[in-house]
Amino acid sequence: MAAKKKASKKPAKKAKRKPNAAFMKPMKVSAALGAVIGNNAMPRTEVTKKIWAYIKKNGLQDSKNRRNINADDKLKAVFGGKKQVSMFEMTKLVSKHLS
Repeated sequence: MAAKKKASKKPAKKAKRKPNAAFMKPMKVSAALGAVIGNNAMPRTEVTKKIWAYIKKNGLQDSKNRRNINADDKLKAVFGGKKQVSMFEMTKLVSKHLS
């Protein structure tokens, strides 16, 4: 029996993803959102990071269903007065505070 020789394939190099320019454009923050993350203009990606940092720092993620965010007084203003929103609803509500 002849041993089969495996052809050594080099892994294809992945093209580095370019960030979408629309996400990287600094956006103005409303006063309500500014109370949570600061009033500096920043890209959407940075806004999301800072909101999650605030949520984790203050323990606002629901303990039973971790997809839900329990709003404190500052976040209620951002969430349109809602006590609890889902992660997906949060992004929609936050986008209303960016211009």
